[in-house]
Amino acid sequence: MVKRSVFSSLFVLVVSTVNHVDGFSGASSSRVSSKPCAISTKTPAACTYLFPSRPKTHLNAASSAASTSSDDNDSTELTKTEQKKSNIALIRKQGGLTAFQTKYGALNFYAICYGIIAIGLGLIWYTALTFTQFLYFITGGRIDKHRKLPVIVSHMWGIALTRLTGQYPNVEGRENLEKLIKENRGAMIVANHVSWMDIPWVGLTIGWQNYKMVAKAELLKVPILGKAIALGGNIILDRTSRRSQLMTLKSGIQALKDGLYLVTFPEGTRSRTGRLMKFKNGAFKMAHKNKSPVVPISIVGGDKVNPSNWMFPLRSGKGVAKIVVHEPVESDGISEDELSQTVRKAIIEGLPERQRPLKE
Repeated sequence: MVKRSVFSSLFVLVVSTVNHVDGFSGASSSRVSSKPCAISTKTPAACTYLFPSRPKTHLNAASSAASTSSDDNDSTELTKTEQKKSNIALIRKQGGLTAFQTKYGALNFYAICYGIIAIGLGLIWYTALTFTQFLYFITGGRIDKHRKLPVIVSHMWGIALTRLTGQYPNVEGRENLEKLIKENRGAMIVANHVSWMDIPWVGLTIGWQNYKMVAKAELLKVPILGKAIALGGNIILDRTSRRSQLMTLKSGIQALKDGLYLVTFPEGTRSRTGRLMKFKNGAFKMAHKNKSPVVPISIVGGDKVNPSNWMFPLRSGKGVAKIVVHEPVESDGISEDELSQTVRKAIIEGLPERQRPLKE
C-alpha cells in the first residue's frame, strides 16, 4: 500500500526500467550410430574400429554440456550480484548512507521527506483543481477563457513545495523575461531537460503569468499532474500520431497569437547523462511562423538534484542548481534553422562543461 501511494505522486513521472540479460550456451555433439556393437573376444579391434568409443564420447559430451551450463549459470548469478553491488554503490555515492533502491527508483531520507510533503500538498492541489473544474462546468466554460485559474493553483503548489523542501530555484537573468512581460508579448520559452524538477523550476521562473506547456500524452496518466495539464488548457502531444503533431503545431501558434507563454523542452525527453541533446524543430517552427520571440533557459545542476535513477530529488537544490534566463531571440528576419541554432548556442553558454554536448 505504501509503494502504491508513493507511486501515485504528484508531478514526477516515476519510471525505472531494469534489464536482466541471461547468458545462453549450447553444446554441440556429433551424431553416432544407434546400432549395437557386436562384442567378440576374437576380434575386439574390429568392433572398436567400426564404432569407436561411442559410449565414452556420449558421456563426455553430456558431461561437458552440463559443466558448461553450470558455469554459465554461475557466471550469470555472479554478473547479477556484481550489478546489484554496483547499483548500490552508485546510489550510495549519489545519496549517502541512507540511500536504497526500490522498484520505482532510488530513495534516501531527504527523498522520502520530499515525497511525503509533495503528496500532502498534492491533496490540497487536487481539491483546488476539482473546485476549478466544477466552476468551469457550472459556467459552461464561459469564464477564464485561457484557463489561468489552474495555472495559478499549480503555481501556488509549486511555491509551497519548493519553499518547504529547499528546492526554490536561484534564477539569474529574469529581467530578460520581464521585458516581454511589460510589453505584454507572448513568447516561446525553451529549456534543456535533465530532471523532473525542471517543470516546477521553469514555472516558478515565469511567475504568475499564464503559460502553457507542450506536454507528452503519457503525462495525462500521472495522478494529479495529469488533471492539472488537462484542466489548464496545455497542449497535448501524442508522438505516435501525425495528426496530433499537426494539431499541436496549430494550437501552439494560436497560443502565441493570444499573447500566452508557451513552454517546451526541445530535446523531447530528459537527458540521462545531463548533457544537452539534439533539438527537435517543433518549438522553433511555431515561434517562427508567428514571428514570436524565443527565450532560452539553461537549467544547471538538475541532474545532480534529481538523477534519472531516483524517484524523488535526493537533496536540496541550494548551491547546486540554478536557472539562467537568456535574452530573447527575435524570430523575425531570420530563418527557422538560424533561430534554432542561436537559441541552442545561448543555452549551451549557460551550462557548465559537464552538461554541454560532446560534439557540435
